[in-house]
Amino acid sequence: MKILNLVFLLMASVVFAQENLTFDQHREIVSPEIHGDNSVTFRLLAPDAKEVRIESDFLAGNGFGKGGADLKKGSDGVWSYTSAKLASELYSYHFVVDGLQSLDPNNAYLIRDVATIVNIFLIGNGKADTYKTQDVPHGTVARRWYDSPTLKANRRMTVYTPPGYETSKESYPTLYLLHGAGGDEEAWIALGRTSQILDNLIAQQKAKPMIVVMTNGNAGQTAAPGESSTPMTKPIFLQPDMFSGNTEKAYPDVVKFIESNYRVKKDKASRAIAGLSMGGMHSLVISANNPGMFDYVGVFSSAQLQPKDAKAEAYANFDQKLKTQKDKGFKLYWIAIGKDDFLFRQSNEFRAKLDAIGLKYTYKETEGGHSWSNWRDYLTEFAPKLFR
Repeated sequence: MKILNLVFLLMASVVFAQENLTFDQHREIVSPEIHGDNSVTFRLLAPDAKEVRIESDFLAGNGFGKGGADLKKGSDGVWSYTSAKLASELYSYHFVVDGLQSLDPNNAYLIRDVATIVNIFLIGNGKADTYKTQDVPHGTVARRWYDSPTLKANRRMTVYTPPGYETSKESYPTLYLLHGAGGDEEAWIALGRTSQILDNLIAQQKAKPMIVVMTNGNAGQTAAPGESSTPMTKPIFLQPDMFSGNTEKAYPDVVKFIESNYRVKKDKASRAIAGLSMGGMHSLVISANNPGMFDYVGVFSSAQLQPKDAKAEAYANFDQKLKTQKDKGFKLYWIAIGKDDFLFRQSNEFRAKLDAIGLKYTYKETEGGHSWSNWRDYLTEFAPKLFR
């Protein structure tokens, strides 16, 4: 009897552990299928559909968003599309079936971007190898809660510590890395592949071992959607307090927490700040408001974006703050943007402002638009320049 009960429990555990599997699915569909020449075939079984499209960042877009292409229906009800040969990259995509956005049910690899879930795949043997998990020593990724007296809230951040941190007595430099509009403290670690990039650069001795701090740049949030006590509502792209200046005002709380809880070097030469889009704006504003705090500043796909009528103290007398930052000195002010980025003109206007006051910067202009493809590349190039 005991044996029968044990068998029953084991069978029940298997059933409940696998409750989302379709055991009666006899047909195996491979999608995406990466071919030897780096072309990729996508497939979807949808015999009753009238139209199926794929939208992806490997298809030509307009500088902000994905391009699209039609799949063709086979006699077996399977729709398919084969891409041209693709360059090494981490790509995202989804299907649109009769106007309804849909995930690829045969691809288990997913990432959330704001409120959108997309499938991903990676073409290796090139630059995207830096984004892959390789057989090298790995750092640790932790989600930490910290107190922000300025915002009167307990908030969540993501912290990467380099390989060997736990067993070392060494103190490390710190990169503070900020996300764009609609993002949160999960964006850089998931979409940006920060831990993989840093692991690989450190292993190749291209970058110094460093701690990377990825905060939530939305002052009205305490954590990413679903990770706080607030209702699980749909994430939105533009937060209502985006230009309140509160994120920038409160950022010293982040630095204080890190320097009180981690083995880090506490001098200007050992601190860097960088961000993409909105996070690029935050980086340039935070560094200008705290000219003695950061020796390295990275502005990715961004500009001085706040409205002219913004009243926050962080934005007041900003040209004078930039002059003070210039006079106090820094080691690197690095600006990067794609030629097709919708913020390209505004980025040039910001550079003209820096030129006018004589603030020296390094400028990187690339192909492409407002995309994670560019931002991963910028991080890969920026990180090795730090703390030299």
